[in-house]
Amino acid sequence: MHHSHSRNNRKTWNHRLTAPGCLGTAVAVVLLLCIGAPPLNAEGPYRNRDNPNPDDPGDGTYPVPYQLPTVEEITSTLERVRDYLEIAAPARVINGVTGEEITDFTQPIAEAVTDRGEGGDFDIVGYTNGVTLSAMLRVAEVTGDRGFSDFTERRLQFIADRLPYFRAQQERFELDRRNSFRGLLKPEALDDCGAMGAAFIRARLAGVGPDLLPTIQLWTDYIAHGQFRLEDGTLTRRRPQAWSLWADDAYMSIPALAEMGRLTGEGSWYDDAVKNALQMAERMFDPHLGIYRHGWHANVPDAPQVHWGRANGWVVLALCDLLDVLPADHPGREAVLEHLRALLRGLARYQSGQGLWHQVLDRPGSYLESSATAMFVYGFAHAINQGWISPTTYGSIAQAGWAGLLTRIGDRGQVEGTCVGTTLASDYVYYYHRPALSGSHAYGAVLLAGAEMIELLRNPTFEIQYKLRTYHYVPKDGGETDYREHR
Repeated sequence: MHHSHSRNNRKTWNHRLTAPGCLGTAVAVVLLLCIGAPPLNAEGPYRNRDNPNPDDPGDGTYPVPYQLPTVEEITSTLERVRDYLEIAAPARVINGVTGEEITDFTQPIAEAVTDRGEGGDFDIVGYTNGVTLSAMLRVAEVTGDRGFSDFTERRLQFIADRLPYFRAQQERFELDRRNSFRGLLKPEALDDCGAMGAAFIRARLAGVGPDLLPTIQLWTDYIAHGQFRLEDGTLTRRRPQAWSLWADDAYMSIPALAEMGRLTGEGSWYDDAVKNALQMAERMFDPHLGIYRHGWHANVPDAPQVHWGRANGWVVLALCDLLDVLPADHPGREAVLEHLRALLRGLARYQSGQGLWHQVLDRPGSYLESSATAMFVYGFAHAINQGWISPTTYGSIAQAGWAGLLTRIGDRGQVEGTCVGTTLASDYVYYYHRPALSGSHAYGAVLLAGAEMIELLRNPTFEIQYKLRTYHYVPKDGGETDYREHR
């Protein structure tokens, strides 16, 4: 049986690093040239604080801090990220021409838009914010800190309060796609619906924020009936080819469908979620490499296959979210679980020596990327905590990924090295040269990863031992559990 344990707590990681000498600086420069986007806090040799052997020099074998974090350290990091988002991703309406805040909502003006925050990348009704809103709820659940759920509650209240205003703006000026709330008024793609829809449902079930059921129903009806599908019912897009499947759409649809099953109790929602998970895998998962292609074209089967990191991350999140709510007796559960295991097994092969994963997973020449890494850390840690995979095999992989991810989190809580939004392309040059910034795609995933790392440290089914410069996740029952028995 899966040993359940308390989901209540958290904390973070302040990096304590030694300053590099001249040789360390030269090594750092070479490393920068090799891996692309610079780590923020990993500078030079590192002595492991858990190493009890004074004769072990800790001579910089590892390029990032290689130590077991504490709950307190992880919590501090998550708080820093939240505090950054409070400032960088505000909930307010501004005049898009002058930048001045709008406070009079009696009469709409055509220039009114939501403030997209620092770098213009934080869309309060965009799919990346959907991940963040869900993640804040999860961190609050793990830590008991209502400051995280309050973040979600305030944003949901803002959306509820401003929806009539932007509806009136649309009716008066017919701005269509220029209307900041267009996705809530007339959804046209899975990106408009899935991530935010799942977050709204989770908030409703948790009793957080206003009742947004009409919007939930609008979005999930679009996913179920409005989005284009292949003949077998697989959700797909009509771009860039006539019929193109995107791995991204696993997250833009499956969690919302599954959460709708939980909200309504109707099995058809679960059935649709499972069907799409397995049929997307059939077309985009490469069983030889163990990872996903970014996409698949119905009419161009020989198109180049690029294994984009974040696309795989979206699938990891989607499969975990599905399994979290899918009934234990659902006939498709075993197939979904086995597929998640296969994907995590494949992803483990591509982890870099810095703990992060590459922008193009199987191309080490591409830069190390933050959002995909955070999604993978979450997936490994969550699957361990749920008893789906072995801590002995994967615990240190999650830990090393978190250590690498921390080198990308700055003092303000900003996450650097995140690939910007990316279309489905056929050439590697495009993916290699997508800008890596402090973009909105990483924040929800970092919060989720931190929450699951806290749970990993509290997991009572194993102990973490440090021997010969590495960590071992050792089951307390004296032997390895057969994780295939867990559901």
